[in-house]
Amino acid sequence: MKLGYFTMPLHPVGRDWRQTLAEDREAVLLAERLGFEEAFIGEHVTDLAETITSCLIFIASLAHETSRIRLGSGTVNLANRHPAATAAEIAMVDTLLEGRFILGVGPGGLRSDAEMMGNFDTDRNAIFLESMEHMIALWTQEPPYRLRGKLWNLTTERTWIPDLGQGAMLKPFQRPHPPIVVTAILPHSNGIAAAAARGWTPISANFVQPWVVATHWPKYVEGCARDGRAAHGADWRVARSIFVADDDATLRRMTRAPGNTFAQYFRNLQRKSAASRGSAVFKHDATLPDEALTDEYLVETMLTSGTVNEVVDKLLAFRQSVGPFGTLLYCGHDWADPVAMRRSMQLMAEEVLPRLNWALGETSLP
Repeated sequence: MKLGYFTMPLHPVGRDWRQTLAEDREAVLLAERLGFEEAFIGEHVTDLAETITSCLIFIASLAHETSRIRLGSGTVNLANRHPAATAAEIAMVDTLLEGRFILGVGPGGLRSDAEMMGNFDTDRNAIFLESMEHMIALWTQEPPYRLRGKLWNLTTERTWIPDLGQGAMLKPFQRPHPPIVVTAILPHSNGIAAAAARGWTPISANFVQPWVVATHWPKYVEGCARDGRAAHGADWRVARSIFVADDDATLRRMTRAPGNTFAQYFRNLQRKSAASRGSAVFKHDATLPDEALTDEYLVETMLTSGTVNEVVDKLLAFRQSVGPFGTLLYCGHDWADPVAMRRSMQLMAEEVLPRLNWALGETSLP
């Protein structure tokens, strides 16, 4: 099993933005030093808690401070962007990273972003798909461009000057384009199947119950079959919120104290979900009333926490229950206690992961 990192990120409202940006960058740099294989960064425009407004700008800021870790967008929210500008930015970031970029894409799930961008009452999935088709065409076709769509017509026919290069788009470092991943939140996600049929791979979100994650692997298998290829667990990433402690006292202080960073995280996301798609993915049982979703319940059922051996046992049981994912994405949270949060990442990389892989033995992924 490979180890990666994923952060939206999400901080308490009111924290100094300079400090949280520095903290989020430090977490990625620490992940590189600890041997994490990759790190995905989210973005939102209209949220005082989720404070990275452009994952591509954030990733570009890390290009020359990292050398090994692959950096991914998690995700570029395409319903909120113009495809030509986004294609150009992705090509530049991929080139700055010399091919260490992974392109995570989605329509954008934050309702206030959709309202701000004027697509709150539109089909954002349709916008997303048209944007992807345009971007792939810009990366793979030669100028002058003649792209027609329902939302955008992209052309440089009238301004094409071949010998000057005017009217042409620069290509990504990776050809024909960076590998593409999509995130999945809903159970039995048809989006996973559709993405897999296009050759894209999934990330299962961390802020859902295990039963939701377990529905994603069959949909990935279904989509790969449509494309005439076998599904491989090595291509499936699963994100989880994890905290590893040296001792029980640290564990209690970080995960059970009222208003702890993990409780704030899950409560923030649960309230946002309740206003749109409902809270079903936060429940281990659909019959559970919403009032039962206390902070304690959310942390107990959605955070994988404990000392090293406890976390190893919990993650092995989780993988057994959901399917053969090949990369575990450790999720970033607010560093309310920087020492404890850094130590958790260290224990995850140096103690938990080796024991996980030892326990999995030589069993190959499907």
